[in-house]
Amino acid sequence: MFLTVNLKSENYSNYVLPVKHFDSKCQIIIDYDMTSSLSFFDLEIIFQYNIVKFRNYDYKWTEITGRCIANWYAPKIIQLANGKLVQANRNIGIWEINKKEPNKLLWRFNPENAQPLTRFKANSHDRQIKQTQTTYNFDKPLALLLPGRSALEVSRSKIPFSAILCFTDHCDFDTLKNLKQQRLFFKQHSIKTTKGFFLNHYSKRDDNAAMEYHANEYKAWIDDGHELAYHALSQSIKPNEEGFKDFENFTPPLDNINTWIDHGYQPYNVSCFENYNLSVEQYGRLLHDKNISILWNYSDSGTCIPGVINQINPSHFTLQAFLKGIKGLGVLESTRLWIKNLLTNNLDHSNYNRLYKDFANNLKKRKWAKCFRSAFGISKVIISTGLHYNSKKYKVNTLAKYTPLFFRHRIGKVEFYIFQTMEMVDFKQALNPRNINTLIEEKGICIAHTYFSVPLKHHKGRLIIDGRIDSEVNKNFACISKKISEKKLWNPTVKELITYLAPLEYLEFDVTEEGGICLISENHFTAREVTI
Repeated sequence: MFLTVNLKSENYSNYVLPVKHFDSKCQIIIDYDMTSSLSFFDLEIIFQYNIVKFRNYDYKWTEITGRCIANWYAPKIIQLANGKLVQANRNIGIWEINKKEPNKLLWRFNPENAQPLTRFKANSHDRQIKQTQTTYNFDKPLALLLPGRSALEVSRSKIPFSAILCFTDHCDFDTLKNLKQQRLFFKQHSIKTTKGFFLNHYSKRDDNAAMEYHANEYKAWIDDGHELAYHALSQSIKPNEEGFKDFENFTPPLDNINTWIDHGYQPYNVSCFENYNLSVEQYGRLLHDKNISILWNYSDSGTCIPGVINQINPSHFTLQAFLKGIKGLGVLESTRLWIKNLLTNNLDHSNYNRLYKDFANNLKKRKWAKCFRSAFGISKVIISTGLHYNSKKYKVNTLAKYTPLFFRHRIGKVEFYIFQTMEMVDFKQALNPRNINTLIEEKGICIAHTYFSVPLKHHKGRLIIDGRIDSEVNKNFACISKKISEKKLWNPTVKELITYLAPLEYLEFDVTEEGGICLISENHFTAREVTI
């Protein structure tokens, strides 16, 4: 069935692994002592026959026309040219196939950018991407299953094989008045959110909502089925010593607040704490002691626009997809979005993000000379991209290359889940019925990074305009509500999503006597047979 299995890493170029052959499976023998010292490694599996079909993230067969990936939440099932089906016995790691080498399957563990963390430098706030490593247990051997009749795929969604739409809202502009307005709006449409909140009222705006003054309103959100999430601890940034004192000493205001969403450049943020005198072990322990287990730290796959909404479809995150999506939004808006996307999502060039931030800050402060210098640098990036567009247009954004969704990460001795989002600003465009239908058809997932109460004029498609719910946005949410009631769309909170979906990574499969595939680990998932 296959010729060789090679282990490849920074220490091994082609280390041949032993394989045990059985009638219906091939077991790969991995030395855990060897792999435990590696930051990343690949199993390069070379088949006798070419791979001709791949079971995609949307639970459909696709031919090998480019690069195909299957992260831990997607089916790991292929068909060879001789007609045989092959399925992984475990969901861990990432499968990757490239049409240039059609007889080769890479089973990847911790490849670059599969689990990216954002880090900000202390003074400049320049963004860096840190590569994290998940620890894998190989006590239960990896194997390729060779069913004679059918494979087995598992639904990610609580509503079998449906799309998933999750809202995580940043509370930067929340007031008591618009908090109530938002809550009643979502109650009207039976939509749940993960709602960020500030614990303390320390803000440049007197009317900013905070748990300190508005606990009853936040309890009403919980009563309506929403999840509350810390959005750091205050809207404005206190001096470092005071901020860390708040972080170390605060007591959770309510039970079961498990999610933390970074805000601004707070020194105790997940994205900033390593710049200061707080050890990794101490930071992890503090989070754990406060019952925090789910984290977000400024990691967006991209921006939701027409045609771009499915977080687990890499093709949504290319220059070409973005250019297609912004057509029809007007010259000024399209240009602004194009430049922002080009500079903030191109992490292969760390200075691009700095160029964008400098230009935006100088424009806001009306420092025209500095604006001109930044604009000159931006124009060079645009010209260079235009000259090489054909070679770059289908390249996937760095943070979306392996469609991470969420992943395990250790801080000190404690393991957390880090989730990734999609920036969602324009609710008219991002949530229009065509986009929602795309998400549903692709059985996709979108964890939206939103600002439901933002009042800024340059934010097009806002939920609230001049104190009222926008009528077009209201229609979009009414459509979403209908899809939820029709069970075409699951709308969990972040905590509900991770609690339900995370165990899928640990599922184990085996071949039945009848030639099919079965689950051999206890689980709550819905599964179905797969044939050609």
